[in-house]
Amino acid sequence: MGISKINSLIITGFFISILGVSALKAQEVLTPEEAIQLAMKHNYDVVIAKNDVAVAKNNSGVFNTGYLPSVSTSAGANYTKNDSKTTFASGDVNEVNGAESRSYNASVRVDYTLFNGFNRKYTVKRLQEALQLSELQARQVLENTIIQLYTAYHEIARLTENKSSQEKTLEVSKQRLQRTTYNFEYGQNTKLDVLNAEVIVSNDSVTVLEVNRQLANAKRNLNVLLGRDVNTTFEVSTDVNYKVDLDKEVLLTSAKEENVNVLQAQKNLALSQYDLKINRSGWMPTVGVNGGYSWNSSNSEPVNQFSPSENTQKGINGGISFSWNVFDGGTTKTRVNNAKIAIASREVSKEQIIQQLSRDINNAWETYQNRLFTLKVQERSRDTNKRNFELTNERYKLGQINSINYRQAQIDLLNAELNLSNAKYDAKNAEMQLLQLAGKLL
Repeated sequence: MGISKINSLIITGFFISILGVSALKAQEVLTPEEAIQLAMKHNYDVVIAKNDVAVAKNNSGVFNTGYLPSVSTSAGANYTKNDSKTTFASGDVNEVNGAESRSYNASVRVDYTLFNGFNRKYTVKRLQEALQLSELQARQVLENTIIQLYTAYHEIARLTENKSSQEKTLEVSKQRLQRTTYNFEYGQNTKLDVLNAEVIVSNDSVTVLEVNRQLANAKRNLNVLLGRDVNTTFEVSTDVNYKVDLDKEVLLTSAKEENVNVLQAQKNLALSQYDLKINRSGWMPTVGVNGGYSWNSSNSEPVNQFSPSENTQKGINGGISFSWNVFDGGTTKTRVNNAKIAIASREVSKEQIIQQLSRDINNAWETYQNRLFTLKVQERSRDTNKRNFELTNERYKLGQINSINYRQAQIDLLNAELNLSNAKYDAKNAEMQLLQLAGKLL
């Protein structure tokens, strides 16, 4: 490969870099806060969860409580046309042809249950608890979505840093190829050195292409979570801040009080307790009242001297009803006993969730601390490898080390940068998991 060809490659790469920078500036920089706002509005799971809460809210409204009376109305009209012939004992005959009759009626009725063994009272309370449970389930969907969002966001940030490191490595490899080619032209290197440098540039170029592919896929994954066009282009922030005031004991206490799974277990227990009270109401009587107004009118042609031609009736009516299912064959007793068993099971389930949560908090805490320690180690490793590469690069220019040692120092620096980037986002993801367990994510 001649010097002119090398120069051509370098110039081409320079313009590609300039175009890449221009595209970067033109693209949206999506912050984590903006991503969360988009997800709250457009994420598919979040929208469905909100709809489920709306349904639960409707179910707990006054129109589904049984405290309102029921009102019904009815109205009707009839028309008849008949021929009649009547023969009396005296032998007289009364015959009427085409006798018409019309009748009209209308009524309104009101029914209201005064007492049904407190069934209505506890049903209302149960519906309110069900609404709160639905809100907790929506919160869980929200938390899971945020965790997925941060994981996807951090993956994009990691790949962005990975891309930058790989591109720097490729640039160094190109410079090495140029230097090796110059030396070969002046008889200071062999053709084998040039070929080795070309292979390294080719391998680094393929690596950059693969990272670009992974980055594009990761952005499409995040766009799906945000509920927008998968091909929307954007950049992310690579700045990461860690919470420095976390305390394990405080997190454990918070988890028992605010973790969404614990709160759901409490609501399920409350629902079972109301189920028991509702079933017990089956042993009590039901008292109701009703009232109404009715109007009836008929108009017909008389068929004899005794038949009326017009008749109108109207008036109000009211009543009270009382019913008591003294013995239902043991059905209510069975439901009550099953409700008691369900309460016992809910209490056991709640205790199990608390124990598992305590375990998960401790595990997550240790994971988080290990990730933070790893992050510090990788920072020192990156700094060390950076200094080592700078020294190696100077010695390589002076011809004091061979290309193999130079390449190894280059790879060591690249791996250190990649390991640091991985540790950086692994620590943040571990922190988010810990906050979710403690009920502090939102």
